[in-house]
Amino acid sequence: MGQEIADTHFRERDFTEFRRRLDAETELLGVWFREGRLSGQGGIGGYELEAWLVDGSLRAAPVNQAFLERLGDERVVPELARFNVELNGAARVLRGDALSAMHRELEEIWRRCEGAAAEPGVRPLMTGILPTLRESELSLANMSPLKRYRALNEQVLRLRDGRPLRLDIQGREHLHVEHHDLMLEAAATSFQIHLQVGRERAVRAYNAALIASAPIVAAAANSPYLFGRDLWDETRIPLFEQSAEVGGYDGAAGGPTRRVTFGSDYARDSLLEWFVENRDHYPVLLPMCSDGPPEALAHLRLHNGTIWRWNRPLIGIESGGGVHLRIEHRAVPGGPTVADAIANAALFFGLVESLGARPVPPEHELAFACARDNFYAAARFGLRANVGWFGERRGPVQALLLDELLPAARRGLRRLELDAADADEYLGIIEARVRTARNGTAWQRAWVERHGRDPAALTAAYLERQGAGAPVHEWTV
Repeated sequence: MGQEIADTHFRERDFTEFRRRLDAETELLGVWFREGRLSGQGGIGGYELEAWLVDGSLRAAPVNQAFLERLGDERVVPELARFNVELNGAARVLRGDALSAMHRELEEIWRRCEGAAAEPGVRPLMTGILPTLRESELSLANMSPLKRYRALNEQVLRLRDGRPLRLDIQGREHLHVEHHDLMLEAAATSFQIHLQVGRERAVRAYNAALIASAPIVAAAANSPYLFGRDLWDETRIPLFEQSAEVGGYDGAAGGPTRRVTFGSDYARDSLLEWFVENRDHYPVLLPMCSDGPPEALAHLRLHNGTIWRWNRPLIGIESGGGVHLRIEHRAVPGGPTVADAIANAALFFGLVESLGARPVPPEHELAFACARDNFYAAARFGLRANVGWFGERRGPVQALLLDELLPAARRGLRRLELDAADADEYLGIIEARVRTARNGTAWQRAWVERHGRDPAALTAAYLERQGAGAPVHEWTV
């Protein structure tokens, strides 16, 4: 969804032609998989950070156009809402000092953002959901003026026959609202972690990412409040799933139609399965036809960009014509600090590498339904969740992380030949966070318990501590 489109209104013939090209490109990709054309190189990582702009009252500031013009950095781009932006890091081989290099890069971009925002009196903030956000601010007037967003809004509502989107989230408290456009999606901001995988290990890596998602979400949770209600530990998960809902399981078609989903199963033979599933079971939202050659896979990639699996397979087309596979891990929220974000990335990279290298594939030891249930339990209850694990065990995710998964992640980072000092530093942040049960959600709730439910004061305290840079387990309340 990072590519702009040329129009916002489509006719039936646009859909027909797009589907024809999507069919052809899916078949072409299938040939490439069978011929082994996709890159064998893996172990390359990157990230995207979605962030907020807040004004002097710590409310969402819809000024990203002026902010981006002042910043003048192509690594920072607009997002769906005028009060959000996205920071993009460079792809790096996961070896040596790659983790600390990512930290330095993100810190440098963030400081540039702080400087550019200071002049109009706004500040950037990284978190899963802005505590001061009001539903009225999620309006079309605050949608970024890009055609792809307007078109996406129109097409989602078309598939819903004009029916409003509904949020119905039962957590510590209950939230039920109806909303008449796609802007609910803008309330959820994430730290998206990218991992390029070689064709031979792609299935193992993808399934490992699915299995690792639950403990990662439990450790990284940072989104308890939405519209003043205390909901899930990672409320972004149900928020995003319901904010782009255009249907449930389509039994007649034999496949899923939820646009935001944990997925329908493990990968079996190749990641091509998800692109075939995209073609066969997901209605086209943006039938914008490209003049490029089929080898660019423009239609396949655009269609894939409108299906938001929490672990989304991506096809990368390189400048020299090479083709690679990436996994985009979308389940981690923004923040609380740069150090926390890189620690979350280290946990993801380490677990995917370690779980994917087990002698017995982990998907043979944990049923997909259990991995999926673990994910939603972790999103709802965070480090208090009980999860199923290998050997038909069941227990607290906090203990699982401390006893098994953090050591496994360390082994994975060693396999990648990342600096031992970096591995110790960033996984040490995760270990301290898990041991103290103090992730971003726990800190926000502790602050509210002590000071009362004042979203502006909570945001001010959060922003102050974020600016100091210490990881969240060290924050005072």
